[in-house]
Amino acid sequence: MTDRELDAAGITDPALRAAYRHCRTLNARHGRTYFLATRLLPVERRPAVHALYGFARWADDIVDSLGPGPGPEARARALTRLQEELEEGLRRGGGGEPVVRALADTARRYAIDHAHFRDFMTAMRSDLVVTGYPAYADLRAYMHGSAAAIGLQMLPVLGTVAPREEAEPYAAALGVAFQLSNFLRDVGEDLDRGRVYLPADLLAGHGVDRELLVWSRATGRPDRRITAALREFEALTRGVYREAVPGIELLEPVARPCIRTAAVLYGGILDAVARDGYAVLHRRSVVARRRRVVVAADGLARVAAARLRARTTPPPRPAGRALPAVSLPPTTAVRLAEGVA
Repeated sequence: MTDRELDAAGITDPALRAAYRHCRTLNARHGRTYFLATRLLPVERRPAVHALYGFARWADDIVDSLGPGPGPEARARALTRLQEELEEGLRRGGGGEPVVRALADTARRYAIDHAHFRDFMTAMRSDLVVTGYPAYADLRAYMHGSAAAIGLQMLPVLGTVAPREEAEPYAAALGVAFQLSNFLRDVGEDLDRGRVYLPADLLAGHGVDRELLVWSRATGRPDRRITAALREFEALTRGVYREAVPGIELLEPVARPCIRTAAVLYGGILDAVARDGYAVLHRRSVVARRRRVVVAADGLARVAAARLRARTTPPPRPAGRALPAVSLPPTTAVRLAEGVA
């Protein structure tokens, strides 16, 4: 499958193919939800998505994985080296680091604004020193680089049926919605790293502070005040999804099933958290395999319908009309949901 993706994208240089494969491995290992959705894109566009997300995963791993003690200094040095390689790679092409080599090639192929990558690296650097956010506005400022910028990087790869500047606010908002979902799911894990992404004023509105979160995490005991704060954060996140989802219709039809599937699966994280009683300080909530299969099957049906329409070019369908059903072998959706199709 990897060779087919690379061949379809016209990537022939052996070193560059190896770099893209490395990014794909990172995306598959650390980003199962988006990796699944990526399988619904036209095959020739998938390597670019793997490059974008592979680079993001690599930088995120640098920020999160080097441990305590001398960790902050080591992480800062590693990010500095990555930033230098990124600037050099974007300026000259290539680069010694595989994720940079693939990213630079993708940026060139799709004319992606380099400012989005610099904004992302700025956000990664802030994670080394910032451990909390006083208000939602402060969190959104951070997420401009950590999440919105990734949505903006993706837009040229996905393609649009409207002027790109019209689609950009929606793409940025969807990136934010995805990250907010992850923040809610990962409250306990982030707290172990010394970070609280839930805004302090939102927590304080329910009588919650960092000390109460630490106590609940350490003792395993729930607290109704924490539950109320998490429920409000969930509602806030759902509001961002409502802002973002209409922008899916501005994408090229062949790209819509991928992003719609990603939105449903990331939104499913919120459902899983609520179903588990907002116990994210004590265990990670996951989207059930059955749900992933159903969403994958719907995505496959939408892909088939989009390709059929592209071949036959019928008149545009009226707004709100359901996409035609397509019969697919159940095992195809199951294998896709497991990330092996």
